[in-house]
Amino acid sequence: MTQHMPQTAMPRPEPELVGVRNFRDVGGLPTADGRRLRRGRLYRSGHLAHATEDDAFFLASLSLHTIFDFRNSTDIAIEGLDVDLPGVRNVNMPLSDPAAGADFWTTVRDGDLPALRDALGDGQGVDRMVAAYRALIQERTAEHGRLLRLIAEEESVPVLLHCAAGKDRAGTSIAVVLLALGVDRAAIEEDYLLSNDLHRRYRITRGPDANPVAVPEVMELISPLFEARVEYLAAAFDTIDEAWGSTDRYLAEGLGCTAEHLERLRALLLEDCEGGIGDSHDV
Repeated sequence: MTQHMPQTAMPRPEPELVGVRNFRDVGGLPTADGRRLRRGRLYRSGHLAHATEDDAFFLASLSLHTIFDFRNSTDIAIEGLDVDLPGVRNVNMPLSDPAAGADFWTTVRDGDLPALRDALGDGQGVDRMVAAYRALIQERTAEHGRLLRLIAEEESVPVLLHCAAGKDRAGTSIAVVLLALGVDRAAIEEDYLLSNDLHRRYRITRGPDANPVAVPEVMELISPLFEARVEYLAAAFDTIDEAWGSTDRYLAEGLGCTAEHLERLRALLLEDCEGGIGDSHDV
């Protein structure tokens, strides 16, 4: 007997954006109940401040409803405001910086090798990132709860989530949305690790007197800050389990999401896997 496998939605070719790093459609990820995330509904990226005219044209073609920008005022002062996309609502929702404050990042950008050793040596870089991911879960429940409610209550889709690099603050927030949709943690990790692709990496500009990243020790010291590592996202998941005991309690008690919110989110963002290519809801 021939077994017919259900057709899956074909992904759109990934665009080659020039001024926007780490952009991707998160659609296609499977949920535990046998559904999948619709394509053309949830996007993630780095900041949009350096988007070219062609980049902006592509982004406008996505018919975005809302862009959530998780950068703080220091990020925006350094990188600039996002490119303006007509008809798109922009929500600035600052989250904690992934590895502390402006003084720390000044050391990373402009510091010489001794300063980098003091700030990042002996595993301090990894420790900073693990602590930052824990804090993003533990201390930013109000923001993540608001994010889920705005998407659910105001039907803010298609939606784009970004921070500076699109890896840490956006990565954690995307993970929260995916958990609310019932996506398995292993699938969330798989998407998260795509941020390590070379063409997605955040372009850091270091000062004229700083030791270049071509120096092996410099690269070794700063790499933990600019890589997506499973142990970082695992720290976020561990924090959920330790503080709330389960994802369901985290969503309900930590983020204030009701069953109605979750049902609405899933109706907006998920589709059944039984449909053919024509049912994929691609933009």
